[in-house]
Amino acid sequence: MSQPPYGLWPSPFSVKDLAAMGRLNDVRWSPDGRTLFWVEGRGAQSVLVAQRGNDAPRDLFRDLSLRPGVGYGGGECDAADGFVVFVANGRLYRQDLPHGLPRPITPAFGGLASPAISPDGQRVAFVHTYEETDVLAVAPTDGSQWPQRIAEGADFYAQPAWHPQGRYLAWVEWDFPQMPWDGTRLMLAAWEGDRLAAPRHLAGDADTPVFQPAFSPDGRYLAYLAQDADRDTLYLYDLESGATRPLLGDKIMLLPMWVQGMRAFTWLDAGRLAVLENRNGFSRLWLVGVDGSAEEIDPAPYTWLRQPHAVPGSQGIAFLASSPQIPERVAVWQGGQWHTRTRTATESIPPERLPIPEDIAWEAEDGLTVHALYYPPVPEVWRSDAPPPAIVSIHGGPTSQRTAAFNAQAAYFATRGYAYVELNYRGSTGYGRRYMLALRERWGEVDVADAVALARVLAERGLADPQRLVIMGGSAGGYTVLNVLVHHPGVYKAGIDLYGVSDLFALDMDTHKFERHYTATLVGQLPEAAEKYRAWSPVFHAEHIRDAVAVFQGLEDKVVPPNQSESIVAALRRNGVPHIYKTYEGEGHGFRKPETLEDLYATIERFLQKYVLFA
Repeated sequence: MSQPPYGLWPSPFSVKDLAAMGRLNDVRWSPDGRTLFWVEGRGAQSVLVAQRGNDAPRDLFRDLSLRPGVGYGGGECDAADGFVVFVANGRLYRQDLPHGLPRPITPAFGGLASPAISPDGQRVAFVHTYEETDVLAVAPTDGSQWPQRIAEGADFYAQPAWHPQGRYLAWVEWDFPQMPWDGTRLMLAAWEGDRLAAPRHLAGDADTPVFQPAFSPDGRYLAYLAQDADRDTLYLYDLESGATRPLLGDKIMLLPMWVQGMRAFTWLDAGRLAVLENRNGFSRLWLVGVDGSAEEIDPAPYTWLRQPHAVPGSQGIAFLASSPQIPERVAVWQGGQWHTRTRTATESIPPERLPIPEDIAWEAEDGLTVHALYYPPVPEVWRSDAPPPAIVSIHGGPTSQRTAAFNAQAAYFATRGYAYVELNYRGSTGYGRRYMLALRERWGEVDVADAVALARVLAERGLADPQRLVIMGGSAGGYTVLNVLVHHPGVYKAGIDLYGVSDLFALDMDTHKFERHYTATLVGQLPEAAEKYRAWSPVFHAEHIRDAVAVFQGLEDKVVPPNQSESIVAALRRNGVPHIYKTYEGEGHGFRKPETLEDLYATIERFLQKYVLFA
């Protein structure tokens, strides 16, 4: 067989495979450990799935779609013995098990997330937002009374957690201008009848984020994570003595709380916890005792785990688990063995036909080591001596990280003969607080510098053809794409911008509550930083763009509205820059519909052939 040209390799991973992949958002046991629940995204819809014992999984409903309404979502559901509570259509619903229909227990009013059912099953605490005001609220689980506010005054709330005897409620809160990875407060209050009494600020401040309060099953301890140095510590607060002590430290364990309902550890019993460490984008599992013991577990065959959940007496620890060669699954770890409960893909492609990333790194001018994950084209037998074309992906956020989880986009392009590279530029999470803070007031400068340096590193190490480099990103990643094309024309042959920011002034004025002060942190406070906003807004310098650009935009996007893409496209049109512009009805910030994804990737392939492979 003759050598097929890079970019045109016959791939076993089709656009339909990519578009049809499911999404998993959460996994949890019922308190008795007999039923496992997870949230499954299918196209534009998300459903709640239950599996009792060894029975076949079943959808709990069909005519509703889980859609938490606080910030970017998350925190879809909670389970009690005999029923579940979930968020859909702007209200809480209860569904009795094993049989029953969903029925609303709160009015359709504002946005809700993170339901937490009390141990006696009588009430549910949750996060609520309405007209720019966020609170913690509580409602009876039978829907017999209106919800009541139980905590207010902070700008944001997350992660409510009940004491196992119902004596306390713990939660995380924070205020403007902090984002939750900048600094938060851990709060604890006694529950007296129908209200919270004597709230106490246990940990965290404006410069110390805390994460995931969780009571031990016997009710003696409250565990939580805190980033009180460059790395993170797991702490234990003794409710009897009032003493706090560290259990596991100097590791990356916190997650950037972009959504509600996130978890990084779980109690196994009254004396042990299972904790996830993020080691340069690869998961490690620790079993930690309240006596200070710690055992590291290799989670192979998986390289990335999330949303751990266990309850005493359950059949192991449930995770959302994946690797570069294993699409995400609901998997249970028990007795050193893995058991799969559901899959997001058919998994018909042999693992050897899927790419495995390697970490590439280099030192920046400030002494920090910059990281990227490099996926080589596969299979190796088709590679020629010439370096391949490469697609450099810029993640969104920008406070986020690309990890060694299954990456469908990497698989799609690498099996077609592209190298695919995920850049975790300075400002990403997962490499310590100093690394994350390197982007503060330098967004548009540091991320761009790292994207340009990566192009040089790929060329110098023979990992990519410097004449056929493509830079691609969505949202904040699209912003970096446009700024690279503006300030460093010719470094990349083409750019792909998905719902990217082009005007920082407009972003600052139009953004939603969650990110209202985010731009001030990343760029600077207006009006003092107006010159920087103009200098790093691509729309004001679009005349410098020379390389071909593909722009894609959802017409229902409330985070980066269509006017951000329309402005840059108008400038490209005026300046005669080769470009394409596609919009999608019914899509918001991130594309979900299978028909959208099929069109998107077919269009990108045609764009790459025209402007990169054969230009």
